[in-house]
Amino acid sequence: MEVVSFDIAGLKLLIPRRLSDDRGYFSETFRADAFFRSCGDDVFVQDNESLSVREGTIRGLHFQSKPHEQGKLVRCTRGALFDVVVDIRHGSPTFGQWTGEVLSAANGRQLWVPAGFAHGFCTLEPNTVIAYKVTAYYSAECDKGLAWNDPEIGVPWPDIADHETLSAKDRKQPLLANLPIYFSWSE
Repeated sequence: MEVVSFDIAGLKLLIPRRLSDDRGYFSETFRADAFFRSCGDDVFVQDNESLSVREGTIRGLHFQSKPHEQGKLVRCTRGALFDVVVDIRHGSPTFGQWTGEVLSAANGRQLWVPAGFAHGFCTLEPNTVIAYKVTAYYSAECDKGLAWNDPEIGVPWPDIADHETLSAKDRKQPLLANLPIYFSWSE
């Protein structure tokens, strides 16, 4: 598995190797020892999956606050999506900066999103499925978010991004400037 680091500390792109033949391919999509070496000693406790029927569906930007903060290992198992992660660790040299990756069933790429980041995506194809492992159980009290289109962050979402697909919760998320301090930077 190839592991690529970003300018934003902590984020990793995992590119599993695919062994292909005329029948298709085989890929080892997760291996704990390799993950621990590359990303840290986080342990996954829950797997989640989400189907978005329409292309252009926007979900996020979401995170969980302490004491149930979550790291996420995200991949697309059907279709394609533009996956976005924003650093919300106060004091971080990259606070408010974002990165985005196209994750698809075809490319098999996975994004490691540690706690301290807001995460969201826009589907690029209909019937897209995103699957992710998380390091803490879901907690409604700790379920938080950030405005997906905050101009201070400046994510250039795909042209097909449709704000009409936002959930009621995501329509009311705060801007980064109004977000309480949930995470602090530590080297």
